[in-house]
Amino acid sequence: MQGVRPADPGIYRLFLADAYWSLTLYPQAGEAGGCFVPSRRRSYTGVRGCAADQERARSEAARRARGKVRRYCASNGLNRLGTLTYGPPFCTDPDVLRQDVALFFRNLRSALGGRPLPYLWVPELHADGERFHVHFAVGQYIPRSMIDAAWGHGFIHIKSLSDLPVGSGALAEARLAARYLSKYVSKTFDTDLSGRHRYECAQGFGPQATALRGRTAAEVFARACELMGAQPEHVWNSDEVEDWRGAPAMWLTWR
Repeated sequence: MQGVRPADPGIYRLFLADAYWSLTLYPQAGEAGGCFVPSRRRSYTGVRGCAADQERARSEAARRARGKVRRYCASNGLNRLGTLTYGPPFCTDPDVLRQDVALFFRNLRSALGGRPLPYLWVPELHADGERFHVHFAVGQYIPRSMIDAAWGHGFIHIKSLSDLPVGSGALAEARLAARYLSKYVSKTFDTDLSGRHRYECAQGFGPQATALRGRTAAEVFARACELMGAQPEHVWNSDEVEDWRGAPAMWLTWR
């Protein structure tokens, strides 16, 4: 997998035939997730017929997209939320929307001196189901006048996320921004985008990942804590879910 490196390159040779736990750690995002991988000699099939469940497949695709949005925002400290809205004659074409937003971020980078700018944006349809507007996140202060000039198609709104407990920090703010954007990402799965991406982000800022493998969940958990230098703030385990259908899994987050 591109961008993923094993913590110990020789560890892959240990589990070619036997079952193991696989955990992917994203240090910059303060997050790790993984699951049990069954032995090649014994296939884990889960619940028969699930692959044909289109609603479940869509739900899983939305979950994966939300995870990618969360990690991208967290690893890049995207803690400022903005909205780009069209004035008349509005925009109803998703291709035109993407051209306009791409130009907006080029204009914004140029106004900021040409420096690389991590960002993530999500399209949303108005209640009429025809007109588009855009939600986006950035990780630095940008004057409103600069954003307005870079857009030039209507109205803009930008705010810093400050409604968090004192001492929450940039990572918590970025995760909150990701939660806002994730709502719109989920909504796009109810919209026909004709194969277009559900969200877009600046290239070259993807979170670095470290692949961990071990014979037990406790082993990969301990290794992740060692690399992060702390115990996780939150631990989720599939054992807590009564009707969990997949292989055993866990998810960890750090402050």
